[in-house]
Amino acid sequence: MQRHLNEVHNKNPGFTELIASKCKDIYENNSYDLLLNLLEKKQNLNVLDIACGSGYLLNLCYKRFGKKLKLTGIDMSSSELELARKKLHYTNYKLHLGMAQDLSFLEDSSFDAILCHWALTLMDPIVPVLKNINRLLKNNGFFAAIIDGDMDTVPEYRKIHNIIYKYVQKEHPNYGTIELGDVRVRNSKDLKKLALKTFSYSKVTITPHVLYFSDYPKPLAREVAKFFYASFILSKKVHSKMLKELEKYFSSSLNKGLGSYMMPINLLYIKKN
Repeated sequence: MQRHLNEVHNKNPGFTELIASKCKDIYENNSYDLLLNLLEKKQNLNVLDIACGSGYLLNLCYKRFGKKLKLTGIDMSSSELELARKKLHYTNYKLHLGMAQDLSFLEDSSFDAILCHWALTLMDPIVPVLKNINRLLKNNGFFAAIIDGDMDTVPEYRKIHNIIYKYVQKEHPNYGTIELGDVRVRNSKDLKKLALKTFSYSKVTITPHVLYFSDYPKPLAREVAKFFYASFILSKKVHSKMLKELEKYFSSSLNKGLGSYMMPINLLYIKKN
């Protein structure tokens, strides 16, 4: 499955931020804002973005805080990092090609904040990742991650998930039996236990959020499908059928001609003592 993730990102660098930046909560915060809002406006903060992709979050950090931050990004996709280097028009950053399970080239206690936008859910094994984060964080530093929420809290999301996976499992019957990442990360209770086991005596909170996005049914179907890695393995013909069914679903409940998408997410926050 790791190869599947790498192929998707190498062929479609930068795809995740396109819709992630559009989905917002009732306070007009998108998932990137939820992470940015945790950073303090202090001088010389060292910030690491794990699975930085095309550098979208790093760029937002620089735009909001400027030279107050020293930024480092790591990603497993060379195509994503190539795009990041084109996007980042400042010099106070470092990018590394690698996996979150192996960060031995980074020094202990070297970061004030470590961020991860929608990638922790996909990482397996997860324990070495958490141990690395614990090692790299300074005392009183924090780790924050956007992860998948419980789809049962938003029935509309479950319906969209089921439409997409119906087509995936018809064409690739074994795909649905393989989970991307460690399943414990998708369960709040299990994730908290896992985090507390690694970050002893630290503050661990998991806060649920629901994000919203509206658009005309056809472009909405196209953008929403990109949020599901499984959709990328479909043949063109089957992918087209899936998009038509999604479009029909979004067309069934319009508000001023627009369909709506709701997505549950969790914000994991660990304050290291």
